Amino acid sequence: MADEHAIGEIIHMHCRGVDRADEAALKICYWPEASVSYGAEPAPAHPFCEGLVEAIKGFAQTHHVVSNILVTFPEEDSPASATVESYLIAFHYLENPDGDDSEMTYLGRYLDQFEKRGDDWKIIQRTPVMSWSQNAATTHDDQHPALAALTRAGRYPDDPVYG
Repeated sequence: MADEHAIGEIIHMHCRGVDRADEAALKICYWPEASVSYGAEPAPAHPFCEGLVEAIKGFAQTHHVVSNILVTFPEEDSPASATVESYLIAFHYLENPDGDDSEMTYLGRYLDQFEKRGDDWKIIQRTPVMSWSQNAATTHDDQHPALAALTRAGRYPDDPVYG
């Protein structure tokens, strides 16, 4: 159970890293030699994280939600690796100066290989698998009486989580 919890924490930290555009939070989720397969060929994870931070800042906000985290350990008594499947819903809010804001919603899964070194679990290989995505016109009414007083999300280091 402790290993499953530690793996889940890394998956959740990755979501925070993306949504807050926090390069350090993203990189701690991966071993230095890890790879990601967001394209035709695997790429080194740490340089990918650097590019992801800049790309994600193109959106006003993003919101990644993972669920259905299924962890499979080898049949050994003391596992040092795990295969993990996580369901993902990701929302990407794009503000346009002309007022035609849009939202891209992505639904899919992460297929991860984790390794444990010492007491630490991290991703050694990640492959996202897309189910579908949709784009839709949207609005954001942050002055609505029920919302106006709420604290606003931000990017690293300005988000309240870093306060």
